[in-house]
Amino acid sequence: MCLPAFHWRAFACICGLILLLSACSGNHAANNAQPATDVSAVLPTQQTFHTEVAAFGQLAADSRNALSLSLPQAGQVVATEVLAGRRVKHGEVLLKFEINPTARNAYLQAQNALTVAREGLKRTERLHAQKLATNAQLDAARQTLLDAEAALAAQAKLGGARAVTTLRAPADGVVTALLVQRGQRVTAGTTLVQFAPSSALAAQLGIDPEAAAGVRIGMPVTIHPVYAAQGAPPLHGTIAMVGDAVNPQTHLVDAVATLDRHVALASGTSLSASIATTNFKAWAVPRDALQNDAQGSYLFQIEHGKAKRVDVKVLAPDGSPVGVAGALDPHAPVITLGSYEISDGDPVQAQASSGGSK
Repeated sequence: MCLPAFHWRAFACICGLILLLSACSGNHAANNAQPATDVSAVLPTQQTFHTEVAAFGQLAADSRNALSLSLPQAGQVVATEVLAGRRVKHGEVLLKFEINPTARNAYLQAQNALTVAREGLKRTERLHAQKLATNAQLDAARQTLLDAEAALAAQAKLGGARAVTTLRAPADGVVTALLVQRGQRVTAGTTLVQFAPSSALAAQLGIDPEAAAGVRIGMPVTIHPVYAAQGAPPLHGTIAMVGDAVNPQTHLVDAVATLDRHVALASGTSLSASIATTNFKAWAVPRDALQNDAQGSYLFQIEHGKAKRVDVKVLAPDGSPVGVAGALDPHAPVITLGSYEISDGDPVQAQASSGGSK
C-alpha cells in the first residue's frame, strides 16, 4: 500500500528527531564521565622499624672517665688561669701552686744527701784502691748513694723540685669545676680541679620509669641538642648504662649514652633523645600518603585504574617513611602526591615516573 506524500514527510521528521535525541543523550553521558586524576604513587615495601623511648637530659662528663686533678704536696694557690666550664687544650695551664716550704726543704735536704753520698763513694773508692778500705765499706758507700738517689727521686715526684709548680690540662677537655681560689692553702692530695676530657663527654639522660624496663645496654640512641639550629643533623650514640632505681630529684630512671664521635658542644647542653628498643616489621609508606578522618588512618592504593581506600594502623609515626599495618596489596601502588584530591573509587592515573596501576 502506498502512503501519501505528507505521511512520508512526517515519518522522516520523526526519524530525524529520534536520531537527534540519541546523539544528545550520548553527548550528555560523555560529558558526565569523570576524568582520571593525575597522581604520584610508589609501591609499598616491608621495612624494619624500632619502638622508640623518649629521654631528656644534658651533655655532661661521664663519671667513668672524669678526672679529679690534685697535687701530691701541700701549699698555696698563687694563680688560677681558668674558669669552670671553659674548654682547654692539652697542656694548657690551669693554675699555679706554691709548694709548702716544708716540702721544698725536704727536697733540698735529699739533694744535699745525694751530693754527700757521691763524695763519700769517691773517697771510699780511693781508699779501697790504696787498700785502706774494705770491700764491705765500699759496698756500704755504694748503697748509701743508691738510697740518696731514691730519696731525691721521691721528693721530686712530690713536687719539691720547684718552689712553684704548674697544674696543666692532661688532655683536651672541659674544666667542669674549679674548687680553689687564689691565695687558698690546701693540704696534699686536695682536689683542685675537676676535669672532663672531650672524649669523656656523654649524654646523661632520664627515662620514664614505665619505659625504662625496655631499655638495654647497647641500644642505639638518636640525640638532638634542644637549642641546635633548625635542620642541624642529630647526634648518635649507644646506651652504656641504665639505672635500676628512680632518681628522687628527677623522678626518672638515669641512663648514660656514649657518643659515636667528639662533639664541639658545651658541657651542660640540654638534650632530647630517642632510644630505639624493639624491632618490628611494617609497611613503609611516604608520610604524604597517610590521611586521617573520623574512622582513623588510611591511604589509597591504585587498583584497576581506581583509588581504593585501605584502612591502616600507624606503628611508627616519626620521620618518613612511616610504618603502618593494614591489608595492603604489595603489587598495588600507594598514592602519594594527589591523595588529598580524590575519594574512594575515583579514577586515577599514576605518573609514568611513579609506576603504573594494577
